[in-house]
Amino acid sequence: MAKATTIKIKLESTANTGFFYVTNKNSRTMTEKMVKRKYDPVARKHVDFKETKIK
Repeated sequence: MAKATTIKIKLESTANTGFFYVTNKNSRTMTEKMVKRKYDPVARKHVDFKETKIK
């Protein structure tokens, strides 16, 4: 079987609050690690979220 084009990733907060988002990413077009600026409700502000693997 062919490899899936989209994979599930976890976006973890850089504010070290433990909060994370789960999203999909096209692994063929976006080969580098994803970084998004999103809202962290624990820190109550917008921070960078970096990609990590789902365990």
